[in-house]
Amino acid sequence: MTGIGSDAASTPTPAVERPDGRTNILLITADDLAVRDLVFMPKTLELLQEGGVAFGDALAPTPICVPARASLLTGQYAHNHGAVTITGHGGGYASFDDTNTVPVALQKVGYDTLFAGKYINGYGKVNPLTGADTEHDLPPGWTDWRATIDPSTYRFDRRRMNINGEVRRVPGYATEVMTEQTQDMITGDRDGRPWFAWVNYVAPHVGGPEGPGDPRTIHPKDTRAAFKTTVPADEDRGYYQRVSIPNLPYSFPDDTDDLAKANKPSHRRFTKLEKRALRTVYQRRIEAARGIDRGVAALVDTLEETGQLDRTLVVFTSDNGFTVDAHNLNGKLYPWDDSLRIPVLMRGPGLPQGHEVRTAVTNPDLAATLLGVAGAEVNHPLDGVDILPWVNALDQVRAIPIEGWPGGDGSRRLYMGVRLGAWTYVRFRGGEEELYDRATDEYEMRNLAHDPASKPVLLALKRLAVRYRDCMGAQCPQEFYPAAWAADPTRFPG
Repeated sequence: MTGIGSDAASTPTPAVERPDGRTNILLITADDLAVRDLVFMPKTLELLQEGGVAFGDALAPTPICVPARASLLTGQYAHNHGAVTITGHGGGYASFDDTNTVPVALQKVGYDTLFAGKYINGYGKVNPLTGADTEHDLPPGWTDWRATIDPSTYRFDRRRMNINGEVRRVPGYATEVMTEQTQDMITGDRDGRPWFAWVNYVAPHVGGPEGPGDPRTIHPKDTRAAFKTTVPADEDRGYYQRVSIPNLPYSFPDDTDDLAKANKPSHRRFTKLEKRALRTVYQRRIEAARGIDRGVAALVDTLEETGQLDRTLVVFTSDNGFTVDAHNLNGKLYPWDDSLRIPVLMRGPGLPQGHEVRTAVTNPDLAATLLGVAGAEVNHPLDGVDILPWVNALDQVRAIPIEGWPGGDGSRRLYMGVRLGAWTYVRFRGGEEELYDRATDEYEMRNLAHDPASKPVLLALKRLAVRYRDCMGAQCPQEFYPAAWAADPTRFPG
């Protein structure tokens, strides 16, 4: 940030021993896994949180599949990489320029780069812009490529895959297949070369086939209760049938009139039938998370058995968050905590164990961190920052721009805003504004945008949001400040 005295910005604390540049990197990504789903993944928590570092305020600034994954590949915010939505203008694989990505950069410095699972939405479909068939595409930068082909990506029992240019039908439960494909790659003969592997699980994203008791099985598909859901492994189906959605203040709020009076946009209340169906959606999601949990443990075991664990950085995350109940919503992309927050766990050479970092980090930061570990550079400005030097800096704050585009039209933002410490400011395309202080309102139930006492904070955050709306590289918020600054956002120049 400019305009603040140099003594105000915090200094990184590089007490973390930097890897030696020959460190392997394993990036494990779930699809639509919410932070609160992690409690159902005990092996992952033991191996990567107790055995490493948990980032307690990790965010997807654009919380939906395509832009979030493109940020992991580029280190850029969505407004810079341009793949801002799922389909249509600025949407999907057709909109993403993958010629200058993390794997391309890592290959240039001697890494083998390995990919398994879901790529950018639309991969394998006919390119709507050119009419070209993309199922045989081999994106640049990958040494070993094993990607699912859309729309079969979302079949959990079988799928079509592009395996290094050859299209094959691959049977088996999706999570197990991706684990096995990754195990095969990371145990290959590399002649001493380091590797970067990225496994992209499809779970707990919705998919098929529908099973017994699923909402679309027991309800007609044209009814509101016929929600799509994910598919757990056979051994996990029904494991959590007695588990209910946690009853939190924002869960299915009944008094929508009060929400409207508080200037919080009111959303349609779910019926009792819909709530029962969403309980099943929730159960299937956490049951599918069990499969991911086994997959993470299997990959870590493979690293240990092959003598690679001590020289491998393991990173676990999700592309974005998700909700089945908050504010009477089911889905993602929303500019509130359940959609924005993502799990980020990390273990590897030089990292402390059982350590939590509360400083906000983003998926563009993860890309910058992987580049830093490998000593590689991309040929565009990075919006994210390498977070390893900040691992031991517990009480820091930085502004994080947030933005979203409609699912089928990337020509104009749906919303823009900023998060700063416990504050969230959002402005929607229609001009509506929301302001939340999560320090006193954890569940974002009281919109302070029209509270006269909060007007100075509103104006300060609005200025920051405008300042960073189209930022690029060093113009983006890359400096960290003492946590106490977050209590008074007016200290940050707009």
